[in-house]
Amino acid sequence: MTTRTELLERAPREILPGGGQGVLCAVSGGLDSMCLLFMLNAWCAERGGRVTAAHFNHQLRGEAADRDEAFVRETCRAWDIPLTVGRGDVQKHARQEGQTTEEAARNLRYQFLRQAAEAGGCGRVYTAHHADDNAETVLLNLIRGTGLRGLSGMDWQRGGLCRPLLDVTRAELEDYAARWNIPHVEDETNADPEAASRNLLRLQVMPLLKELNPRAAEHMGKTARQLQVIDRSLERDAAARTARAEVREGRAALPTDALHGAPEAVRPRMLLRLFDLLGVGRRDVGARHLHALLDMAERTPQGGETLLSLPRGVTARCCRGWLILETRPQPLAEIRLIPNRPVRWGDYTLTLLDHPEGRGMALRNKTPREDGGVRIAPCPPGERLTLPGARGGRSVKRLCLDKHISPAERDRLPAVYLEGKLAAVWRLGVDAAFLPEGKPVRFIKIEENREADGS
Repeated sequence: MTTRTELLERAPREILPGGGQGVLCAVSGGLDSMCLLFMLNAWCAERGGRVTAAHFNHQLRGEAADRDEAFVRETCRAWDIPLTVGRGDVQKHARQEGQTTEEAARNLRYQFLRQAAEAGGCGRVYTAHHADDNAETVLLNLIRGTGLRGLSGMDWQRGGLCRPLLDVTRAELEDYAARWNIPHVEDETNADPEAASRNLLRLQVMPLLKELNPRAAEHMGKTARQLQVIDRSLERDAAARTARAEVREGRAALPTDALHGAPEAVRPRMLLRLFDLLGVGRRDVGARHLHALLDMAERTPQGGETLLSLPRGVTARCCRGWLILETRPQPLAEIRLIPNRPVRWGDYTLTLLDHPEGRGMALRNKTPREDGGVRIAPCPPGERLTLPGARGGRSVKRLCLDKHISPAERDRLPAVYLEGKLAAVWRLGVDAAFLPEGKPVRFIKIEENREADGS
């Protein structure tokens, strides 16, 4: 004996409404969403919960769109289901945001659904995406070019949005609608293969695939879920490997050795997590940007510095073994000091001398090994100094915290590099390995610029 909720019961139990819960069901008026509304209404009624329907009129199909809205209103009234209706000017939104009509329609629809759920006290939003929709999504992503995430298809749930019918085919929904006499309306554009690329797949490509194997959509869905397991495993690995990232407002930095030590499949995900940590998200960051970042991290020479401009106003900088993403301009670059020639660097004027004069830092004189001269650069917070008398090295970040130096101040302190190694940081001190031994010495005279100290 069949039941009204039999198809719902294929979904993972945790995504189905619990006892007494209120949920929102997105309803277009088409067969899929009307079946889902019918099922959810029965499921919630059995458990003391409630379902609210939500319909969004995109105003793209004139009288047909108004007809669909009227049908949903009438059916919800007959089924005694509360209904929330929204409308949006999709074409206007598309022009304003520089989006395609399809993107604008989807964004406005989901924005409405989230707002309706919140206003109605509904913890979850349910949509009627099914196995055939999932297969079409995987194919579209494959044709357009995608990675593992795109081949993983739709999730059962994400961000409060639940899709309980992903294991149910369109044919099964048609049989269910006929069995339970569920009314629905048809969107006439769904029958036009030229109306959308998804229509072409649904009307021409998927039927051919089902001639090869009638269960093609189901098998594609199972493969997509297997890939989801791999995808999530790689994401967890990337999260663990970016735990060493230094993050603060407008900046995220990761040691390049963390990238180099990661499996090849994990490295792009680590970079994407840096964009997340920076607060700009992953949108517009494509494979070519990730490849350029990895190439920069691989090719930047020891003691060198390279810059890269990225989408969403992000600048990447590779310096001293760190990959740094910033949303603010980075005016300070690495420079080489020339003896007796003052140079302005940020808030300071620096002069390399062979004798102490005024305020500054004294370091040991040249060694035969040295070929890079004296270089000044911003100091990544993870670099370490072993100060005289200390039992071991400590990070620049920790030393600055001890001296109550803010992160903004820390990033503008001149750091001195000799032989490609951190030798000293102004206001912190000289590393024990680079202390002067007799005379002569190298002395870096440091003067604060007047506009910097407010005098």
